Amino acid sequence: MSLFKRTPNALEVTPADAHTLVAEGKAVLVDVREPNEWANGHASAAKHVPLGWLAAKSAQLPKDREILVICQSGNRSLTGARWLNDAGFQARSVAGGTAAWARAGLPLGR
Repeated sequence: MSLFKRTPNALEVTPADAHTLVAEGKAVLVDVREPNEWANGHASAAKHVPLGWLAAKSAQLPKDREILVICQSGNRSLTGARWLNDAGFQARSVAGGTAAWARAGLPLGR
């Protein structure tokens, strides 16, 4: 195993596991990137809620399913997942973000 390979922590989920959870209806995927990043491609099942709007839009998110937060590389999504957990949601970040999602060959939309 490479010393530089990123492994998920308790607040993270792999892209493959995120895809499965969303496909099974057990989770909702929320992309917290900026509009120009979203327009360049995103996980096809994702809802777009930029990180700066997460607090204002959180009432539109379900509390009965896990929220999986995704960004480009996984940093902003960790911030979003922590905020959502503090606000009473069950949330995790998608490890490696949209870049890892694409590398895994998971569905993308535009």
